[in-house]
Amino acid sequence: MTKKERYAGIIDWFTCNLPVAETELKYETPFQLLVAVVLSAQCTDKRVNMITPELFRHYPNAERMAEAGFEQIFDLIRSVSYPNNKTRHLMGLSRKLVDDFHGEVPSDIDSLMSLPGVGRKSANVLASIVYDKPVIAVDTHVFRVSHRLGLSDGKTPLAVEQDLEKHIPAELRPKAHHWLILHGRYTCTARAPKCGECGLHTWCREHSRIRKQV
Repeated sequence: MTKKERYAGIIDWFTCNLPVAETELKYETPFQLLVAVVLSAQCTDKRVNMITPELFRHYPNAERMAEAGFEQIFDLIRSVSYPNNKTRHLMGLSRKLVDDFHGEVPSDIDSLMSLPGVGRKSANVLASIVYDKPVIAVDTHVFRVSHRLGLSDGKTPLAVEQDLEKHIPAELRPKAHHWLILHGRYTCTARAPKCGECGLHTWCREHSRIRKQV
């Protein structure tokens, strides 16, 4: 099977079986999504969604959060992973948004990455969801699933990102990001992947390799 055929089959399967694929983070504005994405680093979306309603009630926008003190934010997010660092990130990014971007979340990747706590993966998430940019964020789920399926052999998230963007049409990239994340979160899990429940057997390189060994 060629890589082109593998991509075509997988894209067709997701298009038919998961036509709606969206982030599981709950938010109402680009700023709230930015905050949720920063909080979600090495933390589950479920946990983030438990704390953001109260956080956003107190600090619904960059202007309000920029005025908050460390303890005020920390007390509201203390149950997430690395709350000290994330409190500093939220304080810093809020102030930078106010000072440099008129309180608005910027649309370009470089500007997003200039915000404290925002790396390339997070910047791509914001750019694709909020601004429908043709980019694919590569987190641990996307990285793992891409390798197992045979979509990429890239050794780094950036290399995998480049492979995916090379073979996935621009208009599908924002959705493809969620296809791969959700597949990795619920089916192609890190431990004990649910291969018996997976509909991608026909195109999965790892499944083909395992069958040859049997």
